[in-house]
Amino acid sequence: MLARACVRLALRVARAHRLADADAWDVGQDTWIALAARLATVREPARLPGWLVTTARRCVLRVLAGRRREVLCLPPDRPDGSPGPEAEALAAERGRVFWALAGRLPARHRRLLRLLAERPELTQAQLAAELGVAPGSVGPLRRRCFDRMRRLLTEAGWDPRAP
Repeated sequence: MLARACVRLALRVARAHRLADADAWDVGQDTWIALAARLATVREPARLPGWLVTTARRCVLRVLAGRRREVLCLPPDRPDGSPGPEAEALAAERGRVFWALAGRLPARHRRLLRLLAERPELTQAQLAAELGVAPGSVGPLRRRCFDRMRRLLTEAGWDPRAP
């Protein structure tokens, strides 16, 4: 009964500080452990709730202080702003998989993808001339090409919403 009340009170304090559930439960457990260690020295049981709140707050502050020391490990960029080696390796792998899957598309779709990737400045009319189609056909051709490519990527396990 006392343990349940102690943890409930500590959870309320932790959640008031907007800790995640896992951290809140850790605070509850740490508060309970602190109480269990000092239970024999409690002289005034009426002051126990205040002691529990204070102890829970101190545990919350330790959790929050520990977060400040956490360092987010992202692939480091170079001082000039260019991507680091990890980002370059991921981009190369993405490109390899993309073009391997693009090889399964019809020739016209592969040609369209190459033109869009290598010469993005081309206008609709210029794309039509390069592909040998009417200018009004480029939009529908692009849509069919992208739909097929999206299906291939999804079948290969790539999330279409991922960057």
